Amino acid sequence: MATRKIIIIGDELLRKKSKEQKVFDENLGTLLDDMKETMKINDGMGLAAVQVGVLKRVVIIEANNMFMELVNPVINYQEGKRYCREGCLSVVGVREWVARPTLISVSAYDRFGNPFTIVGVDDLAMVLSHEIDHLDGIVFTDKSFKENPDAVKKVKREKKWELFF
Repeated sequence: MATRKIIIIGDELLRKKSKEQKVFDENLGTLLDDMKETMKINDGMGLAAVQVGVLKRVVIIEANNMFMELVNPVINYQEGKRYCREGCLSVVGVREWVARPTLISVSAYDRFGNPFTIVGVDDLAMVLSHEIDHLDGIVFTDKSFKENPDAVKKVKREKKWELFF
């Protein structure tokens, strides 16, 4: 395993749509292993291949102390909405609020070409949605709010009752 350089926002590659991974071979295995090592060293929760300069529909995620490899992931279903404060290994030092689904179903293939479906709830739904966005050239800041919209709504409602002396 080797670590790879993470592409940072401003690099045009991050805005390109990734291509389907058609070959399930040793090169794919090496890419996945390198992505896992790169993600671990950088203390990430997920990493898309485009973030290491490879325009393939490949994602790796760590959740509940388990690593998941998703090749050619497709969102089948999503529902709900919650606001998550997100960051990204490609957008260093920035954390902003993003609306993400509370439940998501994704079909994908493993490194050997075996199909599977994963259902993610809450945090896992957020990470799946975030990483799959990368495959379509979308970075979380494209969808972000500077402040938590739920908190802003609450403050606006409460201000009706505030008295200033």
